[in-house]
Amino acid sequence: MFRAVVLLLALTGCRRPPDVDPAKETEVVVFAATSLGDVFARMSEAFRRTRPGVTVRFNFAGTQQLRTQLEHGAAADVFASADMIHMQALRRSGTVGSSVVFARNEPVLVVSLDRASAIAGLQDLPSALRVVIGVPEVPIGRYTLDILDRASMKYGEDFRARVEAKVVSRELNVRQVLSRVTLGEADAGIVYRTDATSAEGKVAIKTIPPELNAIASYPIATIVKAKHPALANAWMAFVLSGDGQGILKLAGFHPGSGAAAP
Repeated sequence: MFRAVVLLLALTGCRRPPDVDPAKETEVVVFAATSLGDVFARMSEAFRRTRPGVTVRFNFAGTQQLRTQLEHGAAADVFASADMIHMQALRRSGTVGSSVVFARNEPVLVVSLDRASAIAGLQDLPSALRVVIGVPEVPIGRYTLDILDRASMKYGEDFRARVEAKVVSRELNVRQVLSRVTLGEADAGIVYRTDATSAEGKVAIKTIPPELNAIASYPIATIVKAKHPALANAWMAFVLSGDGQGILKLAGFHPGSGAAAP
């Protein structure tokens, strides 16, 4: 499946300007969602082993922040998003080329260790004294609200309102949500499982019932006006390759669809 996608990249990826010599490209700039920070750093080590002298430069931030930067002309070669909405907006504006869903991620509830017995699962979230979530514009914030809406159909129509009444802050990215709970500044929050795993032993991780959860899709695309188009296509192909998918799996990500995103 992913082999077919890599072939698609060769046909629809960023085009090389006539004055660019791919042999002279020594850097690729990747804009990626905060939740991809650790796994992309590991992936870059494997990528560079096959390309001596090549540097992978990252800009990790909330997906909505990255979109804003790209819309204002920030120089980048590849964009990896934590949701489809921001990627589709950049596609409509002509900023990125065709995107492919390369991974999925599972939101979970994280609870401070001293409140772990009182908050046994999502159903107990209204009993928290302090809840922290992402802002609605960031993917984890939107997924959180989707989860609360679904939970309201099971735990009562006022479930979301009761949880939001306990919200003490809304953060710009998933790592900030996790940090607030880890530091004891909040009792609970919703983050991706891959991020929660990095704080194992510092927070209690509670699985959200599958019928209430909102699984995150991660699309990736090259920038239409990339300064390093050959390496942009190479990085995207590596992410979709067996080696790249293996690294994502070890980090706790679920496989992507391997299909071109709408």
